[in-house]
Amino acid sequence: MIRLPGCCVVALLFAFSPSAVLAEPSSADAATHDALRVLKQEMQDALNAQDLDRLLSHLHPDVSFTTMNNDVRVGKDAIRAYYEEMMRGPHRIVDRVQANFEVDDLTRLYGDTGVARGSSRDHYVLTDGTDIVIDGRWTCTLVREGDRWLIAAFHYSTNVFDNPLLTRVKHLALAGVTVIGLGALLAGAIIGRRLRRRSAGPAAHAP
Repeated sequence: MIRLPGCCVVALLFAFSPSAVLAEPSSADAATHDALRVLKQEMQDALNAQDLDRLLSHLHPDVSFTTMNNDVRVGKDAIRAYYEEMMRGPHRIVDRVQANFEVDDLTRLYGDTGVARGSSRDHYVLTDGTDIVIDGRWTCTLVREGDRWLIAAFHYSTNVFDNPLLTRVKHLALAGVTVIGLGALLAGAIIGRRLRRRSAGPAAHAP
């Protein structure tokens, strides 16, 4: 059974810091956007280094993360457990990931809350040897506590109709149908041969 690395893709939550921006911010919010740029780089570097403690230090205690297979984890402990399951445990799925997140535009600020959105292009190597690149979309909500911005919610998705895992599933399904078809043909040939042998058995002796 193939599981989306988006489950594993937990990493994608961490890779994105809410607001790496390409455009120049307004002077009023320049300091905020500068801080968010630093956070983005910090999170992406920590993810690619698989430094879980460093990642978690930038999350709100009640953070909510929705993975691309619709798994929902709430709180740092739940996210730590998910990361351990997907990338470190005995039944882990992901061997390593390199994430690259881009923002669509400046983080939208609403007082002490910010909302960012963008795309990602992420390279996964799974423990079964599968090597894939996934193009995703994400939305992130941030909150400011004191002089720090923390990630409060992150939602990640990918195209369910066109992605590398779906292509792999289709190829495996086609291979399975081919094997079943060949097996059926072989079984039919064997049965037909035995039936012909029985029908051509020793002729009855004339009286």
